[in-house]
Amino acid sequence: MTRIGRCWMAAFGLLLTTAACGSSDTAGAGTEVGRIERAPTPASEFTPVELEATVDRLIATINESTIEPMQMVVLLKNLDTFFEPIATGASRAMGELDVTGNVLGPTAQSGDPTTSQDLQNQQIGEAVAGGAEGIGVSPYGDINAAAVDDAVANGVHVVTLDTDVAASKRSLYVGALNTSAGATAGKTLLEMLPQPPGTVLIHGTTAADWGDGYARTQGAVEVVKAAGYTPLVSEAAFFADEAFDVHWMRGQIEGADPPVVGMVGLFNISYRCVMGADAAGIPDVPIVAFDFDPRTVGYMREGRIKATHTQRQYYEGYLVPYILYGIKTIGLDATREILAPLMDGDSRVNIGLDVVPSGKIDAYNSFLDEIGAGQ
Repeated sequence: MTRIGRCWMAAFGLLLTTAACGSSDTAGAGTEVGRIERAPTPASEFTPVELEATVDRLIATINESTIEPMQMVVLLKNLDTFFEPIATGASRAMGELDVTGNVLGPTAQSGDPTTSQDLQNQQIGEAVAGGAEGIGVSPYGDINAAAVDDAVANGVHVVTLDTDVAASKRSLYVGALNTSAGATAGKTLLEMLPQPPGTVLIHGTTAADWGDGYARTQGAVEVVKAAGYTPLVSEAAFFADEAFDVHWMRGQIEGADPPVVGMVGLFNISYRCVMGADAAGIPDVPIVAFDFDPRTVGYMREGRIKATHTQRQYYEGYLVPYILYGIKTIGLDATREILAPLMDGDSRVNIGLDVVPSGKIDAYNSFLDEIGAGQ
């Protein structure tokens, strides 16, 4: 680990310990604390009604039990851009619950994925050693499975968010379900296309070892194929510079047979589809995107991106502390039962997806601002 990493870890341990000491002044283990109250969410066409009702039911049930202090931590890959609304939601929920803990992550993503993965595994270990009773984590994948399993072996419930480690002993996953999310993006684009034949370029991934990204890509591939178009996956180059990604897309577009008639981006770098289309000389091709990166929004205002799909990051962060607290106070089975309207199977909580047309940018921004989750 680099020196920066060592200093960051030291700061992590200090934050958790300081918070725990502050909590002990007001409540000890097993001591009942005040009832949970949450501020009402502003009404909007984008308000996830069923999700909000599910949270209210969980709170009502928890309030009927003995409410106790709890120490938890939420670990994110980053605290900026895509993850900022997640951090906002998690911090708000922890404040409403009056638990001890922190939302933690670096303020910039390391260019070396191995360093980031190793750091997160150490963060999980530090959280367990610091007395956390619940951990929310946005993992990098199976490389975090052993650290998650060690935490569970030490009696700490772990809930994953945004990305999953399904092979681990984590209690639940919270986020968009990637196969259906990819399918939704594909269906949004299909409404804008001429009749087949034609190629649809999918800015996704063919890397099966990245389960979440691969599942999202396959969801889009299957929808496109079923509609009679030829799917063509262009590998999203996260750790390469933008020019490399655009150059690769250009080559894919120019070599496509039949010609490309639409493009769908499946990650937060979806805005690069516009650059790829321009480089290949097809500026008018319909494009739909994923996430709400400022560059994506800019291209939407210009009419270059017709719609985007957002993962309700705020709600990813907001749900996790409540779920961890529910598991402690009423148990995993009871918590899962309350979450049933959102469940896919017995371990995945589907928060759904917002489809935002380019003409609804201001309305969506207003909703995000009202809940404090603007990006």
